[in-house]
Amino acid sequence: MPTLSWRHHTLIQSLLSRGPLKEDDFHSVFSHVTGKSPGAHQQLFNEYLRKINAELGYVQFELRACRNQYDGNVYYGVVNNVSDDQSKLGTKYTVPQIAFYKGIVEAIIQDVEAQGSISNIQALNIRLENQVPRGTDSQSQGGSTEVPPAFKNFSMAQKEKTLEQLMQDKWLCLTPDGKIGLGVRSFLDLRSWFRTNEVPACEVCNEAAVKAHLCQNEGCNVRMHQYCLNKKFSRKQVERVCPGCGTKWHGSVVKADAGEEEHDPNLPSQNPQPPESSVRTRRRIREVDNNNAESDSCPTSVALPETKRVTRNSARLKSFR
Repeated sequence: MPTLSWRHHTLIQSLLSRGPLKEDDFHSVFSHVTGKSPGAHQQLFNEYLRKINAELGYVQFELRACRNQYDGNVYYGVVNNVSDDQSKLGTKYTVPQIAFYKGIVEAIIQDVEAQGSISNIQALNIRLENQVPRGTDSQSQGGSTEVPPAFKNFSMAQKEKTLEQLMQDKWLCLTPDGKIGLGVRSFLDLRSWFRTNEVPACEVCNEAAVKAHLCQNEGCNVRMHQYCLNKKFSRKQVERVCPGCGTKWHGSVVKADAGEEEHDPNLPSQNPQPPESSVRTRRRIREVDNNNAESDSCPTSVALPETKRVTRNSARLKSFR
């Protein structure tokens, strides 16, 4: 198989050095290194991404696209598809910091109202001892689990510093209302985990509905992202009712551009293939590579355990144990 050219290397390096890039920024890098725009040369752009992923696959990495559920923008990034003891050594975060991140992700995902965020106070009050694995050798006959001293001594100041680092590294983000949400790197790396653990999905794009609108019928579990809601209900002839139960759907809908209405708002998880125009590039995140269904890497490079699906009428997700 032919080796990658310096142009391919530059595209990969741009994502490794800068972290996930917004779609327009990644397209700009591609235009600079090839002299051609993705919009006018879609086939060439697709071929570059396919070739990059074919090579990255040998080392269990993947160039992936996802949509940020808070601002609706599409991002590209390189993720690690392996989660083992060796890959854990690659993280710069300490064990208590990893447990703190897991606790925050758990708290955000557990929100049955799909707000996609928790307050700063809630984040700082995350109890690290809840992340201690159960049923291990450390568990006593009385059912209690020994909490590592590093967890007990993880101070409030250390939590605040960790929050800043996680947001700086794009694992977490600060939402417009000043709360803590998942960063774009979490959306990239935890995609397979969301699916494996049946985190409630958006009715339109089938991606995990971490930040979404809910049907007002308490007995209905339908969720839709704001950008998917806009796409579905923007046409005048479409009745604004829940696709699951038929209940009238309340909430704001932003009129979509004419060209955007005709396309799925998603991009594929592997070998992204953006269409010709800048508007049409916002599509197809729905496809999941079944060959990469293993747990994705996160800042911890640790597999997150299985949980049960969250609905407003079901129990909350189990802890990351």
